[in-house]
Order: sequence, then C-alpha cells, then structure tokens
Amino acid sequence: MEDLAEYIVEKLGKLALGHYFEHDELVVKVKPEGVCKALQFLRDDKECRCQILVDICGVDYPDRPERFEVVYNLLSMHQNHRIRIKTSVDEETLVPTATGIFSSAGWFEREVWDMYGVLFDGNPDLRRILTDYGFEGHPQRKDFPLTGYVELRYDEELKRVVYEPVQLTQDFRTFDYLSPWEGMTDIQLPGDEKGTKPEFGWKSTKQESA
Repeated sequence: MEDLAEYIVEKLGKLALGHYFEHDELVVKVKPEGVCKALQFLRDDKECRCQILVDICGVDYPDRPERFEVVYNLLSMHQNHRIRIKTSVDEETLVPTATGIFSSAGWFEREVWDMYGVLFDGNPDLRRILTDYGFEGHPQRKDFPLTGYVELRYDEELKRVVYEPVQLTQDFRTFDYLSPWEGMTDIQLPGDEKGTKPEFGWKSTKQESA
C-alpha cells in the first residue's frame, strides 16, 4: 500500500497534500479544488479501481482555521482495498460536488451540509435530508447546543405542529457531576476511599448487635 500511496500522490501532483495510514487504511489529503480530480483518478486508474463511493462524511474541529474535514470513503472490489480522501475547508469555502463522478454523492453531500453546513458547489439538490426543512443550524457542529434552539409539539387547537423556543427548568441546567455514592458524605462504603472524612466521623454501615 505504501507503493500505491506514493503512486497516487505522484499522479495528483500539487493537488495532493500528503498521505498517511490510519487503521491500516490509506488516507490521502488533497486541496478542495482537487477533490474531483482525485476521485475520478481513483475510480478510473487500473491500479486503484475504487469504483464504489461508500460514504461522504464531515468532521468538525472548531479550533482549526479550516474547521471542517470532508472525508470520502472509497472501496475497490477488484483490488480489495479501501482509500480515504480528506480535504479541509472553512465555513465559507465551497467544495466541488462529486455528483458527476459518483451518482450516490448527491445524498451524501446533502447529509454533510445538513449536519455541518459545508457547501458543495454544483450539487443539483442541496437541501436538508435528516432534519426538518424549518430546522435552524447544523446539529453536528461542536458549538451547537445539545438542547437545540427550538422544540416542536402538536397543537390540538391549531391542528398542526408548532415550533417553540426550548425551555428547561433550572434543575435540568445545573449538574454537580457527582455519582450517587459520592453524594453520601457521612457514610464510607467498604473499599471507597474517595470521600472526605466528615467532621464527626463515619457512620457504621453494619447493624450493631444488641
């Protein structure tokens, strides 16, 4: 696979940013503008023959200038290997659509856009696919709140689904991160040395004989 990796990087030229192996699978990093050329090369080249696009997925790294990675997972049934193409973009950069190379890329790109907000230039039907059409934001981003922004319910009077801002009581917003055992400060269980000894000592967990 190392020979194949060097062969692919050589053929892609300046569009390739390098390669490495992850879980014994080849990963090739390319520039956003080189995605389509890389995919078409891997599909058509006789040494690669990656004719199946298994998936396209996104990854969010908020601390990076180019916070999103778009990952293309390819499979070759003829050569019995998998190759992963990765490219990094920020929130403004468009990624060329791969629908002209793999027809299955259409739905995969819709999913990445829906979950992360990555835009694919040339996708003929880039709209939400997993969330509702009125959904706000992109839920797989690391800065998206776990509660979301709105909640929906069926209104019996209006006879339709209505959206309302999320409202949680304070009990659901405050967490002390203690296990039930750590909350028991006046009893020491056998083998548990985590707690701080109370001012008046530990209570016995055993019933004293009369």
